[in-house]
Amino acid sequence: MTERRSESAMELDRRNLLRGGLVAGGGAALGLLSSGTASAKPGPTAPALARSGRARITHGVQAGDVTAREAVVWTRSDRPARMLVEVSRRPDFRGADRIRGPVLTPDTDLTGKTFLRGLPAGEQLHYRVVLADLDRHGVTSAPVVGRLRTAPRKRSDISFVWSGDLAGQGWGINPELGGYRIFDAMSAVDPDFFLCSGDLVYSDGPVQPTVALPDGRTWRNLVTPEKTKVAETLAEYRGQFRYNLEDTAFRAFNARVPMLYQWDDHEVLNNWYPGEIINRPGYTEKRVDVLAARARRAMFEYTPTTVRAQVGGRIFRKVSYGPLLDVFMLDMRTYKNPNTTGTEASGPGLLGPEQVAWLKRELRASKATWKVIANDLPLGLIVPDGTEGKPNIEGVAQGDNGKPLGREREFADILSYAKKHRVRNMVWLTADVHYTAAHYYDPAKASFSDFDPFWEFVSGPLNAGAFGPNALDSTFGATLKFQSAPPRANTSPAEGFQFFGQVAIDAASETLTVTLRDLDGKALFTKPLTPVR
Repeated sequence: MTERRSESAMELDRRNLLRGGLVAGGGAALGLLSSGTASAKPGPTAPALARSGRARITHGVQAGDVTAREAVVWTRSDRPARMLVEVSRRPDFRGADRIRGPVLTPDTDLTGKTFLRGLPAGEQLHYRVVLADLDRHGVTSAPVVGRLRTAPRKRSDISFVWSGDLAGQGWGINPELGGYRIFDAMSAVDPDFFLCSGDLVYSDGPVQPTVALPDGRTWRNLVTPEKTKVAETLAEYRGQFRYNLEDTAFRAFNARVPMLYQWDDHEVLNNWYPGEIINRPGYTEKRVDVLAARARRAMFEYTPTTVRAQVGGRIFRKVSYGPLLDVFMLDMRTYKNPNTTGTEASGPGLLGPEQVAWLKRELRASKATWKVIANDLPLGLIVPDGTEGKPNIEGVAQGDNGKPLGREREFADILSYAKKHRVRNMVWLTADVHYTAAHYYDPAKASFSDFDPFWEFVSGPLNAGAFGPNALDSTFGATLKFQSAPPRANTSPAEGFQFFGQVAIDAASETLTVTLRDLDGKALFTKPLTPVR
């Protein structure tokens, strides 16, 4: 293996690849959020710095934010070490290119990312991560392999899956039931990428060793120190991500399927908004902004995103996946106004002016056939927030009060703008409510009708308590076309009400087909959509 080009190496842009490695040398700082709040002492699982033998990759590998020419690869070490990534078209890595990544240090909990640039478009690539000893030349860890598919430049078939909510409501990794086995079903459909719709961790959701089930069985959780209480310190927020990575099926899925990641509330705590002062059981830190800064740092350290962790680093972004698909990743947390009854006729909203302007601009500029909008909060479902003992609203919809009010005003503006500028073929994908559904938004049935019809599909949870269904708001004419919900609130994953969605785009017809699937991958509902010209 060499950093010089070999005759059999794939035709990568070597200068860009090496630049990617050099940029990743600063990748160890991706999680360094200057918040002034990261003074927490390391938790009991913090790695020791002096170890014998070779370095070890502790929690597998992941790729993320893959485009036609770029990707990011993530891993974590058990000690300070240099991250090296080898990339090849061949699974045997003969003639592979090696990219020198960052030194993994305790500053980022020994996590790191290496940025790959100059990749060939529309290809399946294999990557292999090793960790090099900092003092002993040539001593490396055992390799861990992964794969990714770069986005096409030309029309090509595309398939991806989406869902959210992992380890929620006390339902953690249960080895007796196969752990997070929904990832096996997701892997079986062989998607190009996974759109994570938020709540990848439940930082406010401790787990207990056992939980009694209604049918007399016992649910048995794997438990780690950080998952025995709500997360408040940086070490505890980091531990939320490490907990989920203990699952075998999840790690195997990560190595095969790149992720597009967005966050929702449980990365910090339930139903939070900026500036909130909380009074909730188990929390000694009452300032949500302090907790969010720690959670944000841990999130960037542990997810394979190209987003920078510095203060103000934008989570909202567009990921282009060839001429047929643009994915618009929204951030419905960072700029959110306080949860109220949602009936204000003026004032701030959920996305904030900068994000709204960005979304309008990028939608109008998009040349892709399909514009998939990843909204971690649903548009038409009423999602209440009772954490303060008031009839507040957590999401967008606030009830049938005629014209758009509260946060609905932002989305009425976006939808009206899209119609005016002939932005066609928007599809909205969400999770959050812990059941699966399909909604058709029809202006003929809406109190606000200045928009083109569109679909929103709901799927989840991955492994959490199942709830629902929620009531639909008629402001935008939402009509229920399908739903599958559990028989009672907080139904455990043992009863099977866990869901994911799949999107497939046919290169020849450009038809986009959405399939809602259950825990075992069984198709529950399928809707083909023909693009509007």
